[in-house]
Amino acid sequence: MVDLLEQIQSAILENRYLITDHALEELVADSLHVVDLESAILTGTIERVQPAEPNAPGPRYTVVGTATDQDTQVAVVCRFVVEMRLLVITVYAISHD
Repeated sequence: MVDLLEQIQSAILENRYLITDHALEELVADSLHVVDLESAILTGTIERVQPAEPNAPGPRYTVVGTATDQDTQVAVVCRFVVEMRLLVITVYAISHD
């Protein structure tokens, strides 16, 4: 899965990603910023792979890494879509209550 993680990270580094409105809303709700989702992917690991659904272009990947504050754990759910662009479906801070 390292190769897959590298592909996801490259999409971030090369600005080949899109963020859904839902993901933007979740960023705001958790007091996160786009740089936090980028940081989470660049520092993270793939924690979960969900198989493609009937009407979806491919599997979903959950990457968990660290926000820019180097403390907050952030999960990013994404998938590859047209032309190997990464679609960020949702983002959320992981609470350790």
